[in-house]
Amino acid sequence: MTDASSTRPGEPVPPAEPAPQEAPAPEAPEAAPKAPGAAGERPVTAPHAHGSWGPGWTGGPVTAPAPPPARSLARRLLAPAATLAGVAAAFAYVGTVDPNEPGHYPVCPLLRFTGIYCPGCGGLRSAHAFVHGDLPAALGANALAVIGYGLFGVLMVIWLNRAIRGVPMRLAVSPVLWWGIGAVLALFTLVRNLPFGSALAP
Repeated sequence: MTDASSTRPGEPVPPAEPAPQEAPAPEAPEAAPKAPGAAGERPVTAPHAHGSWGPGWTGGPVTAPAPPPARSLARRLLAPAATLAGVAAAFAYVGTVDPNEPGHYPVCPLLRFTGIYCPGCGGLRSAHAFVHGDLPAALGANALAVIGYGLFGVLMVIWLNRAIRGVPMRLAVSPVLWWGIGAVLALFTLVRNLPFGSALAP
């Protein structure tokens, strides 16, 4: 350091030398992250599905709900097997009790009071002939019912196949399809009541 008293009058005073700076202390190394479950540490868990920990969260682990247990094959086949058994019992009864003989079944009220064949007229005679393997007689009694038997058989095959594989059976019928079914029934009723459609009458 220069002493200001040793300079001559009129000479500029040299600037004072800066004080030496101390070297910065080395930074302490960062602590390594602790593994989950280490002593004294609470495991960090995922938040709830709504994106928050929830008012009742106490710090415990949040686990996803367990999936429902798979149903056994017997339980999966219960509904389609019961439906098939009910339809088979109905066909067995109609096949045993002949609807061609009067007095066994009630008469169609529309046919009785108006003389008009409804879409279901002849359905019992068609089922009776179908059970006995007489397909021409079944078609002559009610051709639309025979088509319904085939559609039911296809539906049952699909249902049983899905039940065996554990796939739920869902039927989503659009309004367009419902309108189409209604139009077919109305057309069938109209044609079988006209002279040129007498082949469709029972």
